[in-house]
Amino acid sequence: MQLSAGKLWGMRRMADARGRFKMTAVDQRPPIKGPIARHHGVDEAPWEDVARFKTLLIETLQGQSSAMLLDPHYAIPMGLDRFSPSKGLIVTLEDSLFEETEDGRLSSEIDDWSVAKIKRMGGDAVKVLTWYRPDAPESNRQAQKDFTKRIGEACQRYDIPFLFELLVYPLTGDAHQTTDYVEMTGKRTDHVLQSVADFAAPDFGIDVFKLESPVSAKDVPAEEDRIVQAAFDEMGRLAGRPWVMLSAGAGKSEFRNILAHAYRAGASGYLAGRAIWLEPFGLYPDWDAMRHGLETGSADYMRELNALTDSAATPWHSHAVFGPDGARFSPSDSSFRHQYGDFG
Repeated sequence: MQLSAGKLWGMRRMADARGRFKMTAVDQRPPIKGPIARHHGVDEAPWEDVARFKTLLIETLQGQSSAMLLDPHYAIPMGLDRFSPSKGLIVTLEDSLFEETEDGRLSSEIDDWSVAKIKRMGGDAVKVLTWYRPDAPESNRQAQKDFTKRIGEACQRYDIPFLFELLVYPLTGDAHQTTDYVEMTGKRTDHVLQSVADFAAPDFGIDVFKLESPVSAKDVPAEEDRIVQAAFDEMGRLAGRPWVMLSAGAGKSEFRNILAHAYRAGASGYLAGRAIWLEPFGLYPDWDAMRHGLETGSADYMRELNALTDSAATPWHSHAVFGPDGARFSPSDSSFRHQYGDFG
């Protein structure tokens, strides 16, 4: 597998100098808007408070991050001028308001937002979440695949990395119904693994997988477990390219255990949010207390994760998909300017 110049540069921008991803998610919308709205007793959270909290996350956590994931609703408008240009900028594209149908969830892009706009504003990568159940009706599965493939084609056109997130969710009739952005209660390992397999084909244009634990977070032990490790190993094999772990609302110790198993399976880092900053957010609207919690407990937790990542994660450019010489772009010779196309 070879990379284009733009994709190689974007991948390098997301990682640290040694090729490991230490990325913080600030793009959450319902998990932040919901508690703020409930505090004020209103249906819609005040824009200023949501944006202010996201800006606080940028200010306090970017020092421990190789890159941050921002959204165009709140984090970018208020926080971009606080964001260090030395950090990678990942921008979210999917709408948090998915369509719930009898056959399953349907994803869509944020209105008036696109891969082209992300590239134009200087983004280093595009992130998209696709809800997926491999046992959903074929029409739903195909719609989600078509959605994902369309984004992948746009990322190829604009030469920007595609960071793809997969989450399983409850179908109609499942026991534990929720529309929250949390790990599905009672999820099945085979569903998680089959979801990865269904999107592993090269025609989806995915450069990095952002994956959930194949085993419920509470069931991932601190010590290596043979059965649990086998599930992570299989997930890494199926991904077939660099991959990172998401937290999906897991607790701090749970997410640390997840990373340990993922790194043994070849993962290259993490892209996490609530495991890092949820506790200080619970102090809203005490802004001073939230800042203190982020600068101490959250930053300290990130240092722990980063130490584990440094010692155990696989540098993304060393993934087997790139061959024995590692990640390179093509054409890397005198023909480059002639063969490298424009956006047309």
